[in-house]
Amino acid sequence: MFGNTGMMAAPAAQDAGLVRDTTTQGFRQDVITESMTQPVLVDFWAPWCGPCKQLTPVIEKAVKAAGGKVKLVKMNIDEHPQIAGQLGIQSIPAVIAFSKGQPVDGFMGAVPEGQIKQFIEKLVGPLGPGPSAEMIEAAGAAAAAGDPASAMELYAAVLTQEPANLAAIAGMAKLQFDMGDLEAAKQILALAPEDKAGDAALSSVRAAIELAEQAAALGDVTGLMKAVEANPKDHQARFDLALALNAHNRRDEAVDHLIAIVKADRKWNDDGARKQIVQFFEAWGPMDEAAISGRRKLSTVLFS
Repeated sequence: MFGNTGMMAAPAAQDAGLVRDTTTQGFRQDVITESMTQPVLVDFWAPWCGPCKQLTPVIEKAVKAAGGKVKLVKMNIDEHPQIAGQLGIQSIPAVIAFSKGQPVDGFMGAVPEGQIKQFIEKLVGPLGPGPSAEMIEAAGAAAAAGDPASAMELYAAVLTQEPANLAAIAGMAKLQFDMGDLEAAKQILALAPEDKAGDAALSSVRAAIELAEQAAALGDVTGLMKAVEANPKDHQARFDLALALNAHNRRDEAVDHLIAIVKADRKWNDDGARKQIVQFFEAWGPMDEAAISGRRKLSTVLFS
């Protein structure tokens, strides 16, 4: 049915042959033979098919995340229409799963990543967090233990496999920020796809960079403190002091000064003090102790 054994197609990704292209001649080896030991997904596509272009990166990511439990073979039906015709495929994208040499399941259309994962789990059982998730967790542990070099290597390894992995991008950018290289942090953040730029982890690092750049132009904390002591109603001096204190990791004090502005004049600088507090929370992360305490203080002021 599927012709003679041909030369194996060259891998289309650097994942030990998890993803490859095939031909009519190579189908028996790449799909039928390979599926004897593990399920193989066959993605039938064509260059003119818009939904195919949407599905390809999603299904490749899901297959790689499965950690070798399943393989993906892609077949361009414009160049190799015979197999698709034999299987009765009339529209694309179409994905057919083979196991033990036989087609066992399939789906059509550009379905979301979560649905593809469920499809794979029907074939191989529940999937764990995957090697990328484990490396990201290890990188976070290394960073927390004061070993940024190891953390950087782990994040880089993830990005080699998954260039658009948001957790790795955010983690590496945060490492560069913590080491004081703001430009490098910005460059790493730019690796994220434009449609994912609003991701919470990325936004946190971006907000931290903005705050650091603002604080760099303000001068030392002592001078700003003297200005506020000389004129407690100088909201701009107090606002600048809050930024400077945050740059020195004196987060609770920074929030307290902004809260003082909110209490005195909520409308000052177009509600600027409250907005700045919110940016602090974004930069620090939702579980930061100063963020939790500051949110409680802000709520008391706003809603009491």
